[in-house]
Amino acid sequence: MIPTPKATSPAAALAPVPPQAAQPVAGIIWMIVTGLCFVVVTASVKMVGTEVPAAQSAFLRFALGVVFLIPMWPAVRAATIDRKTWGLFGIRGLCHSISVVLWFFAMTRIPIADVTALNYLNPIYVMLLAVILLKERLGPWRIGAVGVAFLGTLVIVRPGFREIDIGHIAMLGTAVAMAASYFMAKVLSSRTKPEVVVFMLSVVVPILLLPYAWMVWVPIGWRELGLLTITAIFATAGHYTMTLAFTKAPLTVTQPVTFLQLIWATTLGVVVFGEAADVFVMLGGAMIIGAISVVTWREARRKSLITPPPDAPTA
Repeated sequence: MIPTPKATSPAAALAPVPPQAAQPVAGIIWMIVTGLCFVVVTASVKMVGTEVPAAQSAFLRFALGVVFLIPMWPAVRAATIDRKTWGLFGIRGLCHSISVVLWFFAMTRIPIADVTALNYLNPIYVMLLAVILLKERLGPWRIGAVGVAFLGTLVIVRPGFREIDIGHIAMLGTAVAMAASYFMAKVLSSRTKPEVVVFMLSVVVPILLLPYAWMVWVPIGWRELGLLTITAIFATAGHYTMTLAFTKAPLTVTQPVTFLQLIWATTLGVVVFGEAADVFVMLGGAMIIGAISVVTWREARRKSLITPPPDAPTA
């Protein structure tokens, strides 16, 4: 899956859903729909393959999605953006541009299951950035999660036991750059409205990608254009349904469901693209998502303990 702009950052999503508002079944359903959307995104990009350079594919994916920004325009027009915020928009756009080009490149080199499993590292890197830049505490549970997640990465890549493709290196770079983008989303969400954050990213990224896309531009047919349009549609839909899932249920409920995406991606790779099913990729992905889920549960539980119930008297 390619993580694209969304209104809810991973860090912000940790905020507990009020008990009276939680709808766990609805949250699980929306997260299942999210996974299916991202599987379609992955399949459409895989079908484009090497026929279109990665930079050009990434540019077209965002350019074709501009139409979805129209409803956000009133909020953008009403926003007051200072110079520092403009700079942050630029930094985030650069990080996101790097991540999507690397992701499109990795999709042409390694199996879908590998891409999906390694993509689960994003929240781990976001957590590390929060520790480094925001001075958040790195307690024993977080340290354990980081250790298990990186052990899961070694299980997936298995250096020394199989040839490491440059696509695996690209995916590790994708996770780091995308984590930086998500981290910037957390910072920007405190300075302006979510609609503005999404809109600016969706505009800045294609602007930054255009020169690189132009240098490697090749003529494309209706097939490739149609596939990249499908990518744009389902990527946007996937992040919208993800936001719905976050508003219906806490991350402790929805996070484990994301592992289904790895199962679907593996099945898709075997059935459609003739890729071999790799039990080590499944195991490594399970280790990473398990580590993230445990930390998410601990964070949510800690917040519920220190946050008074809605009806409780406060000082």
